[in-house]
Amino acid sequence: MPYFLGVDTGTSGTKAVIIDETGKVVAVDTVEYSLSTPRPQWAEQHPDSDWWRAAQAVIPSVLKKAGIQGADIGGIGLTGQMHGSVFLDSQGHVLRPALLWCDSRTGAECAEITEAIGGKEKLYATIGQPIFTSFTAPKILWVRKNEPHIYEKIAQILLPKDYIRYKLTGEYATEVSDASGTSLLDVRRRNWSPEMLSALSIPSEWLPKVYESPEVLGTVTAEAAALTGLAVGTPVVGGGSDQAAGAVGCGVVQAGEVSLSIGTSGVVFAHLDEASFAPEAIQTFCHAVPGKWHVMGCVISAAGSFEWYKDTFAPERSYDEITAGAASAPAGCEGLMFLPYLSGERNPYFDPDARGVFFGATRRGTQDWFARAVLEGVAYAFKDLFGLLDEAKAPAVEIRAIGGGAKSALWRQIIADVLGKSLFQMNVEEGSAFGAALLAAVGTGAYASVPEACAATLRTADETRPNLAQTAAYAPYHALYKSLYPALKPAFSEAARISQ
Repeated sequence: MPYFLGVDTGTSGTKAVIIDETGKVVAVDTVEYSLSTPRPQWAEQHPDSDWWRAAQAVIPSVLKKAGIQGADIGGIGLTGQMHGSVFLDSQGHVLRPALLWCDSRTGAECAEITEAIGGKEKLYATIGQPIFTSFTAPKILWVRKNEPHIYEKIAQILLPKDYIRYKLTGEYATEVSDASGTSLLDVRRRNWSPEMLSALSIPSEWLPKVYESPEVLGTVTAEAAALTGLAVGTPVVGGGSDQAAGAVGCGVVQAGEVSLSIGTSGVVFAHLDEASFAPEAIQTFCHAVPGKWHVMGCVISAAGSFEWYKDTFAPERSYDEITAGAASAPAGCEGLMFLPYLSGERNPYFDPDARGVFFGATRRGTQDWFARAVLEGVAYAFKDLFGLLDEAKAPAVEIRAIGGGAKSALWRQIIADVLGKSLFQMNVEEGSAFGAALLAAVGTGAYASVPEACAATLRTADETRPNLAQTAAYAPYHALYKSLYPALKPAFSEAARISQ
């Protein structure tokens, strides 16, 4: 029986998952690392000393846990954090640490790109999304402007998972779902946009060829095999962005299915059969399902907000202790609320200057109330994203909750109550890495298609139903939450200006 390996190059660590032909998870392991913030709004990691080092450690470890040899792996799928920029020279050496998705230094470059292409409407019609600091294109322009000694040496630009592909196979390649997040892809045509490259003066030869996600794009080299324990010649498929692979990993592969990911960032992801570029406050990307698309909205700091709260205000308490206390606080916390804009915010505001805010504190508010306000603030942000799905005509018939935050019964219940919709959990919890392994199974012939693979291996396992009385109680609090960003936007801009 062949096994399949999924490798997820995440923001906090690299996860490896081995599944068998039936989709059973045989082994899982993770190697963690941190991110560097050398200046405010900056976030960087090193492709070699962080990502590739972790891959070299986690792959042999997960093989050992599974009790199998590298030769037993029939195919490998790759996934990882989106948007990060890996700059390589002509010898394939890393030129500088990668700028990550949560790096927001590129506000000026976003404005420059919008102007260069002819305005917001033209930009959206070309690539299916506005420009934001998370994306790859403004990072390239930032290096050109601020580090010309680096820029003049660039020969290749890769995304995080695709750097791991290069180290495993020696091939420069990417696939449509991850390439969609660069702001350089013609999402409708599923290839690089000549118009964007020309307007930004980015050489096309710097970008790898684009494929569909289940396609085999290379095989493991002898050098990589010696470093990882994999077998020479093992096929490596395109894989997918963390969000697209995560959607495959919970079966969101047909209309009406939506994933709600509560990770470091929070993402609402809805399958589309056709590319639909509306509304402008949400992104349209290629799906990892060949010939399909998705709309996606992002809360930059979701579980990241809860992690920040714990580290800053309750480092001595476990997450379980914090959520147990939060459960005792009243729904809505009598108007105490949290705006989760710790790293700016993407949807619906596309504002890198937005800041985290506690609002409405009174002497009645306890530590438990503040913790609950963080959980509720992220839930309100998710509700805004579901409103965008409705505008995009991508109805949420079934919502599948994934990510570390979805393991909290309290947080699932708060979100279900705020949305007024049920949340479903799946029989598999390994998310993007599992989806990448399924894509490997499809690409190497174990399944005929991505939907077939999902149907054979995935099912809903648990439902969190909304308390509709609580849904009604939350409605005025959500309305108050929505009023705060417009009121505070000028103050956010001024805070960013004076803290430069």
